[in-house]
Amino acid sequence: MSLAPLATPAALPSGNTVRKTYAHLLEQLNTMSVHKAHDPFSDIAWDAPENRIDPRDPRLQLPATHPLAGTQWYAGLSEDERTRFSVAWLAQTLKYGVGFEAVLNRGLLRYAQGLPNRSPEFRYVMHEVVEEGRHSLMFQELINRLGEDPQPVSRFHRFADDRVAACGRTFPELFFFAVLGGEIFVDRQNRELLRQPRQAVHPLVRRVVQIHVTEEARHLCFAEQYLREHLSRLSRSKKLALSWIVPTLLTDPCRMMLVPTRALTRAFGIPDQTLREAFGPGTPHRDAVVAAARPVRKLCEQHGLFGPAQARLWRRLGLVHAGPVN
Repeated sequence: MSLAPLATPAALPSGNTVRKTYAHLLEQLNTMSVHKAHDPFSDIAWDAPENRIDPRDPRLQLPATHPLAGTQWYAGLSEDERTRFSVAWLAQTLKYGVGFEAVLNRGLLRYAQGLPNRSPEFRYVMHEVVEEGRHSLMFQELINRLGEDPQPVSRFHRFADDRVAACGRTFPELFFFAVLGGEIFVDRQNRELLRQPRQAVHPLVRRVVQIHVTEEARHLCFAEQYLREHLSRLSRSKKLALSWIVPTLLTDPCRMMLVPTRALTRAFGIPDQTLREAFGPGTPHRDAVVAAARPVRKLCEQHGLFGPAQARLWRRLGLVHAGPVN
């Protein structure tokens, strides 16, 4: 069974059928977590000759569809410089991924603490904790083999991450919106990578991304369906709080996972004009961000979390285009 990252809202039933569907979905996810699980140290041939990392391998360069790949700055780099930049950025993205998986695990464990005995959610959540831990192992192993030394998230982000993780127990709806925010953009990027010709992507990178995409589909599916099941039960005050918090939960992961850090920008001398050309208003990158955020916005609309004032915030943060929202 293959699950889309976010279900099509129009295809979902409502009322009691939703509750039956939610229980059935949990059963499916639990079964898949047993039969379609991956262990990074048994399912990835790290030491196979074809998976050896050569820091000059052009297959480690940015894919042709990447926003920076078509810029004059990137075209002007030597082959070695392109690979060096791409490897450094890949390693930094993976390191941020390790940090995000840690937030997920802390929040999921806090959420699980409050679940009753015989809860099917408890079993699924613990499956996800195991999978997120394996993802961290997988990401860190790839970082080590790339030979890079990326920095973890900043002290400020660690403080914010602790607050988000605590919501797993106190405000799980906010926490699961954070799950969506942390996953939807990198999931879209990973799927784009897997659409590249096989010979254009290093096989070790491809295998890591394949495993991540496969298992994150379950995690995204659960987070979305959890919210569909529980948002209608929230108090008006909590709904109001979410209506303002959700767009900010989407913005920060989008910037961290899709745009070069200031440190990388300085280290490789990326001009401001190049960053605007690749990531600024009116670019395909912005279109992709809006497209990735659209299912979350639709979810907010369906549950009264997206009014005219909130729409202005979503526009200002670049999560919807200017003009009528569609």
